[in-house]
Amino acid sequence: MRAIRRFIVRPVLPAALAPLAELAGNLRWSWHPETQDVFAEVDPDLWESTGRDPVRLLGAVSRERFAELADDAAFLERLGRARSDLETYLTGERWYQRRLAPGTDEAAPGPRAIAYFSPEFGITAVLPQYSGGLGILAGDHLKAASDLGVPIIGVGLLYKHGYFKQSLSREGWQQETYPVLDPDELPISLLREPDGRGATIAIQMPDGPDLIARIWVASVGRVPLLMLDTDVEGNPDHYVDITDRLYGGNSEHRLRQELLLGVGGVRALRAYARITDTPAPEVFHTNEGHAGFLGVERIRELTVAEDGPHLDFETALEVGRASTVFTTHTPVPAGIDRFPRSLVEQYLNVDAGATPGVPTERILALGAEDFADGDASVFNMAVMGFRLAQRANGVSRLHGEVSRGMFRGLWPAFDEAEVPIGSITNGVHAPTWVAREVIALAASQGADPDGDDDTDAFWDAVDRVPGGEVWAVKRVLRERLVHDARRRLAKSWEKRGAAKAELKWIEDALDPDVLTIGFARRAASYKRLTLMMRDQERLKALLLDPQCPIQLVIAGKAHPADDGGKKLIQDIVRLSDDPEIRHRIVFLPNYDIAMAKPLYPGCDVWLNNPLRPYEACGTSGMKAALNGGLNLSVLDGWWDEWYDGENGWAIPTADGVDDVDKRDDLEAAALYDLIENEVAPRFYDLDHDGVPTRWVEMMRHTLKSLGPKVLATRMVRDYTRMLYVPAAVNARALNSDYHGARELAAWKARVKAAWPEVRVEHVETSGVGDAAEVGGVLSVRAFVSLGSLSPEDVEVQLVHGRARSDDTLVDTETLDLTAAETYEGGRFRFDGSFTLERSGPFGYTVRVVPRNGLLSSYAELGVVAVA
Repeated sequence: MRAIRRFIVRPVLPAALAPLAELAGNLRWSWHPETQDVFAEVDPDLWESTGRDPVRLLGAVSRERFAELADDAAFLERLGRARSDLETYLTGERWYQRRLAPGTDEAAPGPRAIAYFSPEFGITAVLPQYSGGLGILAGDHLKAASDLGVPIIGVGLLYKHGYFKQSLSREGWQQETYPVLDPDELPISLLREPDGRGATIAIQMPDGPDLIARIWVASVGRVPLLMLDTDVEGNPDHYVDITDRLYGGNSEHRLRQELLLGVGGVRALRAYARITDTPAPEVFHTNEGHAGFLGVERIRELTVAEDGPHLDFETALEVGRASTVFTTHTPVPAGIDRFPRSLVEQYLNVDAGATPGVPTERILALGAEDFADGDASVFNMAVMGFRLAQRANGVSRLHGEVSRGMFRGLWPAFDEAEVPIGSITNGVHAPTWVAREVIALAASQGADPDGDDDTDAFWDAVDRVPGGEVWAVKRVLRERLVHDARRRLAKSWEKRGAAKAELKWIEDALDPDVLTIGFARRAASYKRLTLMMRDQERLKALLLDPQCPIQLVIAGKAHPADDGGKKLIQDIVRLSDDPEIRHRIVFLPNYDIAMAKPLYPGCDVWLNNPLRPYEACGTSGMKAALNGGLNLSVLDGWWDEWYDGENGWAIPTADGVDDVDKRDDLEAAALYDLIENEVAPRFYDLDHDGVPTRWVEMMRHTLKSLGPKVLATRMVRDYTRMLYVPAAVNARALNSDYHGARELAAWKARVKAAWPEVRVEHVETSGVGDAAEVGGVLSVRAFVSLGSLSPEDVEVQLVHGRARSDDTLVDTETLDLTAAETYEGGRFRFDGSFTLERSGPFGYTVRVVPRNGLLSSYAELGVVAVA
């Protein structure tokens, strides 16, 4: 029988308990244990059965229980403290206000607001709008920005089904379900106009009426997260389905999602700023290419919008570029969204597209693969991201190098090392991922867990905690993981069709006193979920070793369309079903934030064995490290950057081996050797008090050496100082009546037009001969023809470094030469000198590059003249 009408009955809280609704409405509770304790006290059983979801909890509590709580003076006092603490957190001065507000000690005040676009956000398990690392990173970025007071506004989509829930068939094959999410039952609220109507945005579509979307707001501490939802009355069914699920559908479906995120996201920001009377963003941050169309919408606002300044296209492009940051997350071309050029042309038609009035050919040129080995038939979202952003970065030092190699075709005139893609290594949000017992250990030694400035002091407190206490806490966390894993394992087996009578063995699955290795991530082929299975007999020997046994806790999802990934999961499941070893190796389905919370703290070792260098960053090992876990990983992503030989182990790689199977065999053998000869013996090397002293010292060193580095607060500070503030400075220089933007656009056009005339005609050197010595001074005179340009338009550089046998320069440095003399016909002489500081093969050349104070890099225009 079906209902003829459906509506939500909301709980009515007694006036004394009104702060409960306020606490539930701000997602800070998801990383604030004291607030979680208040909700747990409302009804401990309901708190657990509702999945620790405050909104569901308050909807399930009886009126009688509310009445009891309203008369409980002790509870009301705790509730009042939690409410007061939230108010202080939301309104108090934080790092950003102390350091980057106007009048502070930084060189320039920070932006008034920053828009952060991402297709997914992993804030909490009760708001399942994430699939994996990209979303978790985005969630941690918002949380850390909130803790620091950085004025970020998140922009994303609200998916009706979120990402899928994973279960297993009897045969171990991944199965997906897509539960319907009711926005009224989520910790979000509808953005409303002053008259009470729900705020909406509209996008012109080529195949029917305008697409309408509602705007939902999640409060992530101090940060608002705007989420667009197309399940709106009046939308055709194929419009309603645009926000059906994360990363679902065909190319056209994905393109519609990305138009909604980019174009609709900018319009949602404008509505939010108008309704709430808050500053409009000065800086726009695109987290991966999915939101790239935001740049096109901003061009529309500046060129053809009725209330815009009606700039020309080139000027509008400079305004947008100056204030845009683009972060790429993929180390492989296959991870980039590429759409048929004809499909993009259809949806961004100048007359009947999502951004009417913006020339279609100019949009298509932004995403064109018009470089060597490019495909002229596709529109590349990452390429558009780079072209629409003046500042771009990868997510680890190694990934920055990989990205410069992947995208150097956009700057073909420059060496790979000079491609203007930097790097800021990811971080993780400690209050979300660090067990409260670990935080309490440091706090017991005087550290301030709520501090937002001096993080080193917090981690230094680790040295003062007795080793026995460190080890006792780790056992508590391991035991918690064991109990959680048993519960999940039993639930999984029942879904697979097992009777409870068959599952007695689960009561002894895993052991809180056995070395526990965790491995949890997407089941993408390059992450090599099954590398540990290459030699199953040797793995079994490690699991069942009578003196130094190990146990494995494994989790991960495969994309619904990835049968190869599903096969990897099935192989692991079948191995873990083996009665001989099933008490020592478990696969836990439906990996999400709720599972991760006990998993990271409970593991002694975190395993990561991707194909190097395909792990862009990989933050799961960071979360383990913050809980005293030791990393056992291939030197890839962040581990390549921060492994120091004492904070874990590096798995040797067979990078030069082309045979895939042989390479995997070699690396698996190296992994087994490390576990057998180094990892397990150290874990079981106990002193007379039962404490593995050497292991505990490695835990201390891990916390001290990695703790301050892997924090999301460090990451957000880096973004703020290295990217957001410089972007705001450039944007302000261009946006004041747009005179600066017009001048920059005209200057770029003039330089590009004149560049064919620029050349280095002749270079003279003196001071050293062919047999130079360290300490010698090389003097250089470069005679340069600039055509119609002036010396102020260029830099003439001496590029020097180590010379290979083929005269290729490596480890190069540059020295700016000084204009010394002017000749007729646009010819100039530039002089400089250089002291030879090192022995060995040395080489140099001279080149000319554009110069303008509003460029982020001399490579920005992609032109150079070399001797």
